[in-house]
Amino acid sequence: MFTLNKFLSAGSASKNLLLGSSRKTRIVSASALLLALCAFGAAGVAPMAPDADDLPVRAISQELELPQLAEQIAALEDQQQKFITEERVRSGDTLGTLLQRLGVDDEAAAAFIRTDPVARSMMQLKAGKRVQAEVTSDGDLERLTTLVTQGRDEPVSNLVIKRDENGFKAVQTAGDLEKRIEMRSGVIRSSLFAATDQAQIPDNVATQIVDMFSTNIDFGSDLRRGDRFNVVYETYWQNGEYISSGRVLAGEFLNGSAVYQSVWFEESSKSGGYYSFDGKSLKKAFLKSPLEFSRISSGFSMRKHPISGQWKAHKGVDFAAATGTPIRASGDGVIDFVGTQRGYGNVVTIKHWNNYSTLYAHMSRYASNLRKGSKVSQGQVIGYVGSTGWATGPHLHYEFRVNNEARDPMSINVPNAQPLNTAQMKEFRKVASNMQHRFSLLTPEGTNVRVASR
Repeated sequence: MFTLNKFLSAGSASKNLLLGSSRKTRIVSASALLLALCAFGAAGVAPMAPDADDLPVRAISQELELPQLAEQIAALEDQQQKFITEERVRSGDTLGTLLQRLGVDDEAAAAFIRTDPVARSMMQLKAGKRVQAEVTSDGDLERLTTLVTQGRDEPVSNLVIKRDENGFKAVQTAGDLEKRIEMRSGVIRSSLFAATDQAQIPDNVATQIVDMFSTNIDFGSDLRRGDRFNVVYETYWQNGEYISSGRVLAGEFLNGSAVYQSVWFEESSKSGGYYSFDGKSLKKAFLKSPLEFSRISSGFSMRKHPISGQWKAHKGVDFAAATGTPIRASGDGVIDFVGTQRGYGNVVTIKHWNNYSTLYAHMSRYASNLRKGSKVSQGQVIGYVGSTGWATGPHLHYEFRVNNEARDPMSINVPNAQPLNTAQMKEFRKVASNMQHRFSLLTPEGTNVRVASR
C-alpha cells in the first residue's frame, strides 16, 4: 500500500512537472519526435544497390576484315604528292638556278614569271631573300611565295604565284609586319661604321646615329678610340624573317669625357623629335658640319691662298671630301642664290631666320629642283662636293654669316629649340624613364656617365 501510494505520488508529481513546463520545451520535444520518425521512414524505403557479382555478362565475338596493304600502296601511288621546299637566294643566282634548287622543273611556270608584270618582281633576286615553293613529285609548280621590298621607305608586300585550272596567277598583298625593339652597344676602334658593323647594327640605324648627334659631334674628327655608344631602335619582321630597321628610339654616345643622350618623343597629333632626358629639344638651328663625314682642310683664319699665293682672311671653313659627297643644308631656310660666282664656282646661299645666312661653294652639281625661293629643311641635300671655281682639289667651302658678316661656324653658339611644356613633360618622362633603364642595362658596370651640357 505504501508502495502504490508512493508510485501514485510520483506520477502525480511528473504530471505536474509536465503541465508546468514551458511552451518552448513542449515544441522542442515534439519536433525531435517528428524528426526521428522521418529518419526511420527514410531508412525503411531507401533501395539497396545491386551486387556487381549478380549483373549479367554477355560475350560478343565478331570477325574484322584486315586492310589490304597492296590497295593502300596503290591508292598512294594514284594520289598526287606535294612537297614544300624553301631556299635563300645566293649571290649570282638566276631564276633558273633558284627554281632548280627548289625542285621546280616547270617551263610554263618559269615563262610566266618572266612575262607577268606582277610575277616579274620575283626576278629581283636579292641575296638572302627567302623563297618558298610547293611542287608536285613531277616538279610542277603549285605555289611560289616570297617577300617584295621596293626600298627603305616603301611598304613590304607578299608575292604569291599559284596555279589554278586556268594556269598561273600572281597576287601581291600587303605584308603583315611585326615590330620589335632591339638594343645594341658598340665601341669605337677605327670608325663609327666599323663599330656598328661589329655590333651587327644596320647601316640605316648608324646613319640615324650620325643625324642625332651631328650638332654636337663631328664624326669625321671628334671620335676617339674607346668611345662607346648605346642605341635602341625598331626592327620589322615577318614570319620570323628580318625585313628592315626603323627609327632610332634612343641613343647614348660617350665621346671622350662627355656623354650625349637623346630620346625620340612624339605626340599623337604632332610630329616628333629628339630630346635630352630633361625635355630639351636637341635640334639646334644649324648643323656643326654640312657633310656627314669629312675633315677640315682649312679653318677660319688668315692664310696664304693656294692659287694666288697672297695672304688674306679665309672667311669660311674648307671640308675635304670626295667628289660627289652629298652636301646638306645646315639649317632651315630659303634658297637665296643658285649659280656660279667667280672663284666660288658652283655655289648655293641660304637665308635663315634672324639674319643668319650660309654659303656652300665649289659644288660639282646641285640637287634636283633646287631654285631661288624654294624652302629647304635642315639636313636636306642641296648639292654635291666638287672642285669648280678656284679650287686645287675636291672640297666644300662653307661660310656662316650674321648680317652678311662672316663668322667662324665652328665656334658660334646657336641656341636649341623650345623645350617641352608642362603637359608634354608628363608623358615624356614615362618614355625617358623606359629608355634610361635600357641604357643602364647596356652600360658596363663601373662606367662613369657624365652627361654633357648642350
